Amino acid sequence: MATHALDRHLALIGFMGAGKSTLGAEVADRLGRPFVDLDRELEAQHRRTISELFAHGGEAHFRVLEAAGAVDALSKAPPAVVALGGGAAESATVRKALRTNALTVRLEVDFDTAWERVQGGERPLAQDRDAFHALFDRRKGLYESAADATAQDVEEVILAAGGAVVETGSLERLGVLVPGEGPVALVTDPRVQGIYGADAQMTLGSRLASTHELPPGEEAKTVAEAERLWNELRLDRRGTLAALGGGCTTDTAGFVAATYLRGVDWVAIPTSLVGQVDAALGGKTAVNLPGGKNLVGAFHWPARTVVDPAALATLPESERRAGMAEVVKTGLLAGERLWELPDLELVRRCAAYKLAICLGDPLEKGPRAALNLGHTFAHALEAAGPVTHGEAVALGLLASLRLSGLDTADVEETLAPHPVRVDAERAWAAMQRDKKARDGAIRLVLLEAPGKPVTGVELPEADVRRELDRLIAV
Repeated sequence: MATHALDRHLALIGFMGAGKSTLGAEVADRLGRPFVDLDRELEAQHRRTISELFAHGGEAHFRVLEAAGAVDALSKAPPAVVALGGGAAESATVRKALRTNALTVRLEVDFDTAWERVQGGERPLAQDRDAFHALFDRRKGLYESAADATAQDVEEVILAAGGAVVETGSLERLGVLVPGEGPVALVTDPRVQGIYGADAQMTLGSRLASTHELPPGEEAKTVAEAERLWNELRLDRRGTLAALGGGCTTDTAGFVAATYLRGVDWVAIPTSLVGQVDAALGGKTAVNLPGGKNLVGAFHWPARTVVDPAALATLPESERRAGMAEVVKTGLLAGERLWELPDLELVRRCAAYKLAICLGDPLEKGPRAALNLGHTFAHALEAAGPVTHGEAVALGLLASLRLSGLDTADVEETLAPHPVRVDAERAWAAMQRDKKARDGAIRLVLLEAPGKPVTGVELPEADVRRELDRLIAV
């Protein structure tokens, strides 16, 4: 079973006081999903508080009602965020429903914190500290066995929902983190192979069926390289393709996985900053055509995304700058100065922001389009000359802020973009062919203010061409 909640409920379990109701409501808001608080649903259905339900029929009767309510909530569509009561997971029927219909996340809480949060309240099972402690100890193993992942805050819940592990040292645990039991084909580029290839092969152990290399950078994103991989692979339908490298490696390998045998599982293992905060997240895969970037691709969500921020220590400075452009983009969309955070928190927050949007709009039919902020200009520049992705995105953000009428200081001070030498007519032609264009009209993502993106904006061609030309050195 996939390790994400793309098409399934996201269920939150944990002991009393873990914060299931509070965090669940915030996670549901971030994902754009309905929120079901099982205790509140039971109270509304039976017109009694939880304490009154306990008093009226006893705990055994309440557990019957609770199990029926949980199974009902987990059987309905569309996928929701479901916060279960502390004792719901004791029911074998509920645990079966969780395995079948949900990705289950256990919210961690220590005993002292749990007791501090609930003591003195009306919860029937939180009236005596010693009894509360005994119940805490008894249920701990049950929660661990029922959960697919563990989290402590909103970002960790969203990462788990998206099937992402963001953890220092996670590259050393690939053998555990790559789902399934079938053979694995490992795809890297020469530089990443030299740094991480041997360790990755060792940790994958007997599951490793083959290794493959793609050229570095944009040279990987061609139909010819995809065809070479299709011909080299010998996976069956149980197999998994593991893409270890930067955003170009995960883009191409993910597209090959989407199309080989009509689709096999894949795992994204991004080692670059741009991959860890953007390219490897959310299931977009693609290769380029001579006429433009990412014109041939597929939505194919990775079975898991393994992100080790420690890999950023091996990045050349140029690749780090390229990734910072995506960080600044995410910060502008979120309305937060994410680029000022330490690496682990920066990656965690950026990844959670993107995954929340992608889980809510996996096929880019609405809000997900906001993630293209600056990229219509960027892809046009990349199609028109030798420009790195980071340079192009930085310039695209500059143009987008100018057209939005907003201050450009954060982009200029953090990314220091400068005009690039490319063919202006080729750039304009690529912009008009952008995959987000409609009926020949260029559609842009702009900002009302930081944190308030607006998608599908159509402006007079003269204004758009003027800003494009300002990005090109003469």
